Amino acid sequence: MVAPHKQAKRPVGIDLFSGAGGLSLGFEQAGFDIKAAVEIDPIHCATHEFNFPYSRTICASVVDLTGAEIRRKADLGQVDIDVVFGGAPCQGFSMMGKRALDDKRNQLVFHYVRLVAELRPKFCVFENVKGLTLGKHAQFLDELILALSDAGYNVLLPYRVLNASDFGVPQDRQRLFLIGARADQVLPGYPDPVKHKTTVWEAIGDLPDADQFSELTDSDSVVTTWDSESAYAKRMRGQTRDPSNFGYNRSFDADVLTSSLRTEHTTQSQQRFLATKNGDTEPISRFKKLHPEGFCNTLRAGTDSARGAFTSPRPIHPALPRVITVREAARLHSYPDWFRFHTTKWHGFRQIGNSVPPLLGRAVASQIMAALGATPEKPRLVLQTGDVRLLSFQMWHASQHFGVAKNVIAQRTRKQLIDEKTKSIEEAYA
Repeated sequence: MVAPHKQAKRPVGIDLFSGAGGLSLGFEQAGFDIKAAVEIDPIHCATHEFNFPYSRTICASVVDLTGAEIRRKADLGQVDIDVVFGGAPCQGFSMMGKRALDDKRNQLVFHYVRLVAELRPKFCVFENVKGLTLGKHAQFLDELILALSDAGYNVLLPYRVLNASDFGVPQDRQRLFLIGARADQVLPGYPDPVKHKTTVWEAIGDLPDADQFSELTDSDSVVTTWDSESAYAKRMRGQTRDPSNFGYNRSFDADVLTSSLRTEHTTQSQQRFLATKNGDTEPISRFKKLHPEGFCNTLRAGTDSARGAFTSPRPIHPALPRVITVREAARLHSYPDWFRFHTTKWHGFRQIGNSVPPLLGRAVASQIMAALGATPEKPRLVLQTGDVRLLSFQMWHASQHFGVAKNVIAQRTRKQLIDEKTKSIEEAYA
């Protein structure tokens, strides 16, 4: 397949800490080509490679990369990169009399700034949790802004916390965005909220009930047919044009329900779920039951393998006695139906919970596009997604595929492994 950047000249973006690709997709939909995506987790890398076959997925830590290496791996040469974006984890805020960026727990943020300085993009976007703006954590932001200034970037101030629900995402999710512009560029603005707010039912009300398909006990996909009524659902299925989406169309079958592996619940759990009012929290499991006319609560990733591999609470479906599926979570996160996740629920939910909702990313990226003075265009090229086997890799296979050590991400022990076919986290409370 001919690489998209040879088909049309689109602004160039690089995603650091890409995960499965929420920000990658948002920036692509705003009109950028994602020429490189850096991610340390081989499972996430495999999912990104599947969904972005034209991009160069680099499975590595930013600590071990230079800007020159990213350029070489992505075949960028001396191209003037338009934007570098990403959300670096940061944890070190408890020190006294120290610079936050000197704390080794924040080395990823330090290397984010270093790579921005080495790659010299026209713009940079830093995304993180809302809590980074509060109390003593604000010291960290002050230092980050100073570091970007030292690297030759003006930062759009005041920085802004954006709620995904204000940008068409049916989820209450607040994230910090920090936008920087190279000294020779004009600073963009922050996006304005959209008028229409998408509800939970507009997002998932059309999806078939996974529990009605025996195939979804052992597989995460099934062929079926269904009707979609809401404009949001039709856009997610690719059945109607989205005028603000300048991303590549993917070739996929809208009548295949994917990422929908079932979760089996006890009869007692189902009864508790049914008895819980929409919008309330079920008192035993502490799961929230979604309100069809409201927003989903913030979808979280749970912990990774190094921290015990605990599954984050999954919301209860607004009308059915079960927790939501990965596909339903993806709809509530604004991922289109062609976008696939790892076939296991644990990895699938982790990939969604760790990511920026694409519609939120698109809103921010559109401001960068406007500041570039570029007019985004919808590509004519239709992409084929990658090898579906990428979505079922175990860690050792993914590591082998990308040529990295299999212990690059600490793994769960046998004692910690849970059979996802027969158990869900709330069963511990039954």
